[in-house]
Amino acid sequence: MKNPRIVVDRTKLRENISFIVAKLKEHDLTITAVTKVFNAYSQIIALYEEFSDIIYFGDSRIENLMSYSHSKKQKILIRIPMISEVPEVIQYADISFNSELKTIQLLDCEAQKQKKLHKIVLMVDLGDLREGFFEKEELFDCIREVMKLKNIQIYGLAVNLTCYGAIIPSSKNLGNLVAIQEEIKERFDLSLEMISGGNSSSLYLLDSPEDQLPSGINNLRIGESFVLGRETAYGADYQVMHQDVFTLVTEIVEVKQKPSYPIGEIGVDAFGKKPHYVDKGKMLRGIVAIGQQDIALDDITPKDSQIEILGASSDHLLLDLTQSEREYQVGDEIEFSVSYGSVLSTFTSKYIKKEFIN
Repeated sequence: MKNPRIVVDRTKLRENISFIVAKLKEHDLTITAVTKVFNAYSQIIALYEEFSDIIYFGDSRIENLMSYSHSKKQKILIRIPMISEVPEVIQYADISFNSELKTIQLLDCEAQKQKKLHKIVLMVDLGDLREGFFEKEELFDCIREVMKLKNIQIYGLAVNLTCYGAIIPSSKNLGNLVAIQEEIKERFDLSLEMISGGNSSSLYLLDSPEDQLPSGINNLRIGESFVLGRETAYGADYQVMHQDVFTLVTEIVEVKQKPSYPIGEIGVDAFGKKPHYVDKGKMLRGIVAIGQQDIALDDITPKDSQIEILGASSDHLLLDLTQSEREYQVGDEIEFSVSYGSVLSTFTSKYIKKEFIN
């Protein structure tokens, strides 16, 4: 079986990585390559390994860190650890992002058992309201307690922006992170190795004439920019990068003329939602063998611009083929451009094959 499949152009991905790596190196920034979007797939990990300037691999799932435990790059768990996974965190992550003293104390106990020194990066919430210390004094209290631990090293500070609250990184909010780092150095005589100023949404600050990445930020965590060729604060494409590294390929299983408006009383669909339909008369409807179990409809776009997505059940994606100049037949393939979310879901789905070209 070959369909549905996600096709990865290795040449284009390599060129994307090369561009961003050079850009960050020019600004003396270390790179954490975030591997979760492609589920730490081994063939892409091998490509990332080619770049010595990628110092860290970061992932939110310990299972992904486990899959490339052989890598010499430093491995970071970028999601706050669950207490239930503390032994695995110590075994497979060199560094973990943290915001709870209780969890850090348990990491220390486990690190002692495994005879390891574990590095932590403390998360600071600068207004996006996802993870991190919101009150500065709580952060300082935590640092004071952590410095008593024998098997934990406070390695740095980090912030997450745009992923939940969609707060745009700026010289002001990232400057606050640098200021906190300076206060920590003064209060605790503690120098920090990593000041991680966010993800791909911070990249625009490297080119902005109005706003700039503050001096003192020395690391960015890059995921989407590598794979989709854009910065993510405003969604602007880099013209010299490729936005089509990934292509979703599906196969038609039915083509029929049918009404555009369902017949009978309309209730709720398979996902408990009441759909809304527009009566457009008869249309040529196609079905491809993929569904909401695999992708979100808003995250894919037919490459044939004359095709319209009508909707989907868990396993069937319905398309309006009426306006297309091509006469599609059962067995034909239809390609889709993908977003970050659909790359993530297609690589997570075991039902979608992975194909590498070039």
